[in-house]
Amino acid sequence: MKVTFQIEGASPVSIECNAGDNLLELARRANVAIDAPCSGNGSCGKCRVKLIEGELESFKSRHISDEEYNAGWRLSCNAKVLTDCTVWVPDIASAYQSRMKTADLSSPKEIAIFEDCQADLKASGIEFTNCFRSVVISMAEPTLDDTMPDIERFTWAVQDALGVAKVKVPFAVMAKLATTLRSYHWNVCVKGEIQGDSFLCMEVCDPEDTAIVGCAIDIGTTTVTMVLVDLENGKILAKGSSGNGQIRYGADVINRIIEQGRPGGRKKLQDAIVKETLTPIIANLCKSANLNARSILRLCVAANTTMNHLFVGVDAEPVRMEPYIPSFFGWEGLLAGDLKLPANPLAPVQIAPNIGSYVGGDITAGTLAAGLWDKDEMSLFIDLGTNGELVFGNRDFLMSCACSAGPAFEGGDISCGMRATDGAVEACTIDKDTMEPTLTVVGDEGQRVVGICGSGIIDIISELYRCGIINARGLFDREGQRVKRDQHGMGRYVIAFPEESETGREVSINEVDIDNFIRAKGAIFSAIDTLLKSVDMDIEMIDHVYVAGGIGSGINMKNAVNIGMLPDVDLSKYSYIGNSSLTGAYAMVLSNQANAKCAEVGANMTYLELSTYPGYMDSFVAACFIPHTDRSLFPNSIQE
Repeated sequence: MKVTFQIEGASPVSIECNAGDNLLELARRANVAIDAPCSGNGSCGKCRVKLIEGELESFKSRHISDEEYNAGWRLSCNAKVLTDCTVWVPDIASAYQSRMKTADLSSPKEIAIFEDCQADLKASGIEFTNCFRSVVISMAEPTLDDTMPDIERFTWAVQDALGVAKVKVPFAVMAKLATTLRSYHWNVCVKGEIQGDSFLCMEVCDPEDTAIVGCAIDIGTTTVTMVLVDLENGKILAKGSSGNGQIRYGADVINRIIEQGRPGGRKKLQDAIVKETLTPIIANLCKSANLNARSILRLCVAANTTMNHLFVGVDAEPVRMEPYIPSFFGWEGLLAGDLKLPANPLAPVQIAPNIGSYVGGDITAGTLAAGLWDKDEMSLFIDLGTNGELVFGNRDFLMSCACSAGPAFEGGDISCGMRATDGAVEACTIDKDTMEPTLTVVGDEGQRVVGICGSGIIDIISELYRCGIINARGLFDREGQRVKRDQHGMGRYVIAFPEESETGREVSINEVDIDNFIRAKGAIFSAIDTLLKSVDMDIEMIDHVYVAGGIGSGINMKNAVNIGMLPDVDLSKYSYIGNSSLTGAYAMVLSNQANAKCAEVGANMTYLELSTYPGYMDSFVAACFIPHTDRSLFPNSIQE
């Protein structure tokens, strides 16, 4: 029996199977990226496919109307194969992970983020120096009168060029030394790292190839971003991003931990990030920068605790089980060759240290980049993504915690939610009188609406509340052309009618969506509230708020405050600092001192486990209203 997946914008993929096999599992085995934020438990309704030929056993779902079901639409997670069949996988479900983007480095904005970070850290006393070196050496060719072995001839030349006492030549280099020396007529480039009075030789190559490169990587739950940087001068050589290949195993870390615990799951999750995500990005960036991947001599990875475990192939199950103890915080001695990454196999892979089970190296690196550790003012650092992580403090102390906001900020748990790709509503205003929306949509001019991304959801809910269309509980109070109700009386606001959307389906946000988002925003605010209370402080004591993460770039801060997601402080105190995780990893790649400081920041940061903190659940419940049950916390929240 065979299933063929017709993937929009790609070649068909076929896989042999047995009767009764689950369609989503077959797609995963065939490496077909069907988006399944809930990892196949049937709750999100995002894994839609269309049956073209054959038979599937699939019960009807609230996520698919009778008309759509009759037209062949099915949820792949609840579909079992009965015969040979062909299914169509729409672009909205399959394309996110495969979309690889290379940044335009001619853009001053792209460069300024890293230059600003470097300048700020230098002002704090961090020197941007490292011990990686590239040098061209020449040797006299051996003769019958000069029979010195290659290794001695080579070692003396390196010692003379670099002024070191010892030269270490690992087996991987030694194995090809004779061939390389003779291929380039005893004139070669040597790359490696100075370690005290020794030099570790990592590469012997063409004398024209003198580049030594570092690779900074941010492994997000949803998106992976990377930069290649010249280790000699700090210049950004290439930057790119892609969806995390693990996305098809669930939108959140809990679903992925569960998946990796199944037979063969750990390898599947590691392959999804290493082979399917990191390897193509590195190859693409090396091609863009005209570099040999073996010139990458150092890699620095910033990721949350679960992503770090799945990246190195270590069991992540203890992370989610009480008492929530990860296998490691930091890892010394990991090499690119251990993980089969396309870089110099001897290149060290440095992982920004984790702080706790749900506060990882991405936050340590972000805190390094934000500079909280060197400020007198009381600063709040918020990283908004699939998870919400917070740090509060100054040069005297740093407290951190993480909240389970769920995938709502990435479009999960929202009926028409999607990630910030083409067709996503990223901003919205609503006319109070007519209730008509004005939308900003991701994509080229004229792009029609497909769904709603995180920043768009924040705007829409804020506008619905401001206009009095919904009340503090997220229920609809007004009627109008764009307010519809189902047979049970549940209200929804129509963003785009079928004739206005890209897919021919209505794009709307309903009361269940709003409730899901209220709980997500409530998790963020209650975490902030609890973190402040843990050090006997309140919102008025916040001097500055740094917002980081992919969703942060599109957030309207005023609207986020209006719905009670972020604290009601003067908007001038808010700063968006971009992908601080990647920026911190960039500093670690270039600077040995930044590496040491990141480890110090991690060691000195106190981790607060919210699930065990008294009063957290009360704070969470209180925050699950718009803006909050205690309106005095949000004096500037507006409902006209």
